[in-house]
Amino acid sequence: MLNPGTPAPNFTLPDQNGNPVTLSDFSGRKVVLYFYPKDNTPGCTRQACAFAAAYEEFQSIDAVVIGISKDSAASHAKFAAKYELPFLLLSDPGLTAIQAYDVWQEKKLYGKASMGVVRSTYIIDEEGVITQVMPKVKPDTNAADVLAALRP
Repeated sequence: MLNPGTPAPNFTLPDQNGNPVTLSDFSGRKVVLYFYPKDNTPGCTRQACAFAAAYEEFQSIDAVVIGISKDSAASHAKFAAKYELPFLLLSDPGLTAIQAYDVWQEKKLYGKASMGVVRSTYIIDEEGVITQVMPKVKPDTNAADVLAALRP
């Protein structure tokens, strides 16, 4: 995982509509960058819906919410439409941002090891510096924890 105080690695990835999104486009705003394993799985759905439910609060403090997984833009489009997700979902099948933010790690499930995205969240300040790192977050409390961290 990257450390607080580190400049956030820049990237350009397609959103759920296929439009390129570059992290540096959000300079001057707080960014909540959350990485999740897979669209339409129980934990990832609960996490995304919690961010959607709190979206107005994030907007009120001028924070941009961006979810990233290695799913395709088409998968993201269906996921966003199905759950009415109002924020950006970025597709990273080449693991560009996923590896840059060190969230592609070995995971163990039922004793079997495999590589995958570790559910993690980064908070980036207006100058593009990581201010908070939340590794191995819980899907049900991640959005509330991020809001608590962003409030003065």
